[in-house]
Amino acid sequence: MSRLLIAASGTGGHLFPALAVAEALPTSWSSRWLGVPDRLETSLVPDRFRLITVKAGGLQGRGLRKLLQLIQLIVASKDVRRLIEQEHTQVVFTTGGYIAAPAILAARWSRIPVVLHESNAIPGRVTRLLGRFCTKVAVGLPTAVERIPGCKAVVTGTPVRESFLTPQPLPNWVPSGTGPLVLVMGGSQGAVGLNRMVRAVLPDLLEAGCRVVHLSGSNDPEAGSLKHPQLAEQPFSDEIPGLLQHADLAISRAGAGSLSELAITSTASILVPFPQAADQHQDANAACAAALGAAVIVHQHEPEHHTLRNTLWRLLGPRLRSCDPAADPLITMAAGMEQLAVRDAEHQLVRLLHELVGH
Repeated sequence: MSRLLIAASGTGGHLFPALAVAEALPTSWSSRWLGVPDRLETSLVPDRFRLITVKAGGLQGRGLRKLLQLIQLIVASKDVRRLIEQEHTQVVFTTGGYIAAPAILAARWSRIPVVLHESNAIPGRVTRLLGRFCTKVAVGLPTAVERIPGCKAVVTGTPVRESFLTPQPLPNWVPSGTGPLVLVMGGSQGAVGLNRMVRAVLPDLLEAGCRVVHLSGSNDPEAGSLKHPQLAEQPFSDEIPGLLQHADLAISRAGAGSLSELAITSTASILVPFPQAADQHQDANAACAAALGAAVIVHQHEPEHHTLRNTLWRLLGPRLRSCDPAADPLITMAAGMEQLAVRDAEHQLVRLLHELVGH
């Protein structure tokens, strides 16, 4: 039996790709999951895999704070090394974030292979600092390779959940009708600014005959302020695959996970990068889609500005007027998203793990 330690923590962008890989492994593999207390993995992982948590954080402070964080990293690395030895772990797989640093250092210390998956076009700090200590660095977007010199990089794409790869029904709570379906989703953080932009144009969209599903997140004080039979607003949905497969247009942040899901479902998109994203990596992610004609980038702006409004009318106008499909930009954008899609990313990563255990 092959023994794997998965180190993935924090956000869905780190957790869902790791879950996709773990669930694609054959039953001959035994997997343990390494996470951080009080993060998203404590609710998502225990039903599927044994979860072990250690205290881990970043190295973003100064002076005494940074020294304490460094001590915490050393202690966490020792704890992970002890776990690796106790479990007779043969390979480590990590998707970045705080937990990746002690996992990579412990694997290096224990002289076992480690695979780091980096989903963003601009690699994160852990990838830039520790990628050279990894046996392989798998990247979701080709442009990331040139930003991690000295690493043994391979392009695999970013895994998505299995439900994105098979046809899903349109949820029955979505407004009925024949008008274009617009899906708005802000991701796991930073949705309020995006929501304010969208609410400024919602009345005109609805009056024009569009159907709108607005996933507004849990921290929006204006949630539910607009009621309309063609509008469905809720904080989250676990039926994203069906929503994206049936949407005519998505308005979304540009996190790597969201971008992979949009690509797999070939969903034409307006991408609004999260302005406070580290190293502006969402801008770089969005640029990868825009370069293929798959998306239009609209930077976050105040509700009274008209950039989003003008972009929506340009993209939706031909469909609302039932114009010749040849003049419909959404068809061209969907084809561009198809070019960005990697449908076997999890299987590429599984093959890589097989090869390393075999060695």
